Amino acid sequence: MSVAKKEYKRITVKTLVDMKTNGEKISMLTAYDYTMAKIVDGSGIDVILVGDSASNVMAGHETTLPITLDQMIYHASSVVRAVERALVVVDLPFGSYQSDPKEALRSAIRIMKESGGHAVKLEGGKEVKESIKRILNAGIPVMGHLGLTPQSIYKFGTYTVRAKEEEEADRLKQDALMLEKAGCFAIVLEKIPAKLAQEVAKSVSIPVIGIGAGNGVDGQVLVLHDMIGMTHEFHPRFLRRYMNLYEDMTTAISQYVTDVKTEDFPNEEEQY
Repeated sequence: MSVAKKEYKRITVKTLVDMKTNGEKISMLTAYDYTMAKIVDGSGIDVILVGDSASNVMAGHETTLPITLDQMIYHASSVVRAVERALVVVDLPFGSYQSDPKEALRSAIRIMKESGGHAVKLEGGKEVKESIKRILNAGIPVMGHLGLTPQSIYKFGTYTVRAKEEEEADRLKQDALMLEKAGCFAIVLEKIPAKLAQEVAKSVSIPVIGIGAGNGVDGQVLVLHDMIGMTHEFHPRFLRRYMNLYEDMTTAISQYVTDVKTEDFPNEEEQY
């Protein structure tokens, strides 16, 4: 049964909890620059994630590991300047929180002060519990991330579905409860079985956002460049492409090149 969409002037962490309580699904997309963020926010998205996936889609790295805290702050600042409605969540990049809770707090404070973001996201369960508590104690909202955690790709060795085995599934459920108890306002579940994701969403009172985790969760997130078809090499089962922008842009740019070469552009109406 569809639920009527309530109009929210500004999305906050409390709004997301209210949306879960009311049975309204949460929409979330990534953005990394002002122009894209302006379009995404104006389209009515609930949450914009300034993801460390910028390392892949903006900088061309194979993994999310190389992106730095300074670079995340740059991207987040660009997004925040464009946004009027959405909640802006910023990824803490690899190396900025895992080793030391004090370092995690310093990283989170820099993001909040220098970018104007509204919350931070970090990957992991009990192993990052102390970092989460330290950040939350400073009044900074934290979104958790379980399942496939891309910053741990070299530990996993593959981007395959996580928590298919009972032991890992049980550990994930325990970590989700721990994240809720610690004070996280939401959890992202990436690339895990849909049945498990639904169980987790029902077991916690905070919103669970899925990516490759089925429709039994409280909302969905995709990488913007994948969703609008700017990327074309990536074909996971969970991705729905709403546009084929790679093809459209290639066609348009090729036509521009032809028009310049043949002196069709600019014509008399396109000059002074």
